[in-house]
Amino acid sequence: MTEQTAAPAAESAPQPADATPAPAPAPHAPAPPAPPAVTPEAVLPPGLPPMPLLPPPAPSPRPPRRVLRAVARWTVAVLVLGGFGAGTAYAITSAERTDVPGLATESDGRWDYPRLSLPALPAGAPRPFSEGNTAEVHHADLRALLLPAPAGATVDKKLTGGWVSTEQFVSEYEKSSRADVTQQLRESALRHIAARGWTMRDGTSSRIYLLQFNSTAFAEAFRDSRYIGSTSGDPVPGAEHMDLDETWKGGGAVADTVSYVFSEPKPYGPAQVRQAYLVAGDTVALVVQSREGGGGTPRVPFHQTLILQNQLLG
Repeated sequence: MTEQTAAPAAESAPQPADATPAPAPAPHAPAPPAPPAVTPEAVLPPGLPPMPLLPPPAPSPRPPRRVLRAVARWTVAVLVLGGFGAGTAYAITSAERTDVPGLATESDGRWDYPRLSLPALPAGAPRPFSEGNTAEVHHADLRALLLPAPAGATVDKKLTGGWVSTEQFVSEYEKSSRADVTQQLRESALRHIAARGWTMRDGTSSRIYLLQFNSTAFAEAFRDSRYIGSTSGDPVPGAEHMDLDETWKGGGAVADTVSYVFSEPKPYGPAQVRQAYLVAGDTVALVVQSREGGGGTPRVPFHQTLILQNQLLG
């Protein structure tokens, strides 16, 4: 048998000289290579040991607890001081001047009377100077219209705020006038007399009498017959002469009432006497104050007493 050898598969038929080869398909452009990672070895010259990497930046440190506590304390202190200042400002603006230390005004000598209120009236009875009461009659209990004694006073045991006799009232005048005043009161349809008296720590003695008549006409007749207004009326013990008190400014303090105020001029006797009459409708009030000693009877509490008593009658 003759051995046969196969032709190599790699050989191909020869191509003609003028044949143009078919263009090969354009390959896809490869993606650009990623830049090499930068390492300590890549940025250092050869032969130097590698530099260790820097640690990542640490977060901002928190303030120490002591600082926080200090800030908190200062904040609280500012708030407290601010509130205290606001409260102090309110207290000063809302308080009475005499209640603020350093701003208190010096006392002018007024007495500390209790808070006053008008007494209750019988059902349907009007006030003395209100509409419907043309007679100007006081329907309240006359004793309830007496001014109460101020704080610190010693009450007169004879004049405790109740009814008193005509003899007790006329004892406020000189003996030479008592019989005439008594006769005048008997003819004037006097209903009753209420009185209160007291003495203060400085020795000032006060006495208040309220005389209620059957009508306003009788009250005015008593005033006129005793020459009250043009004079101080009948003389009182210890004061030979009385002058009109030109310092009195409370005449118009209570509407529909009239006041006549007098004081003993210098030189005083053993005690300076101050005296006043208040005429309010059917009622006449006599107020007498005196104090032994060279200083005289204080004017301010006397005027204060007159105004308050007049308010109760008005």
